[in-house]
Amino acid sequence: MSDRERQTEQRLERVILELLERRGPTATICPSDAARAAYSGEGDGWRALMEPARCAARRLVEAGEVDITQGGRPVDPGTARGPIRIRRHR
Repeated sequence: MSDRERQTEQRLERVILELLERRGPTATICPSDAARAAYSGEGDGWRALMEPARCAARRLVEAGEVDITQGGRPVDPGTARGPIRIRRHR
């Protein structure tokens, strides 16, 4: 992994936690919220950060910081398919 990729991963983790901090205690965010917030360019280049944002969320689950949910219920990040939401760990 390159230094740039590592920096992007760390930035996405920080962005996820910052976005959740700014919202209510029960609020959730979409990985696209983090990808858009972390992307510094114009247009839809943020889409390239979608999978890295999902990976960042998985690492934060492992660290006990957040939960990944589907349908309002926590799911196993390794088996979740389709749209997910991220919330503070409860």
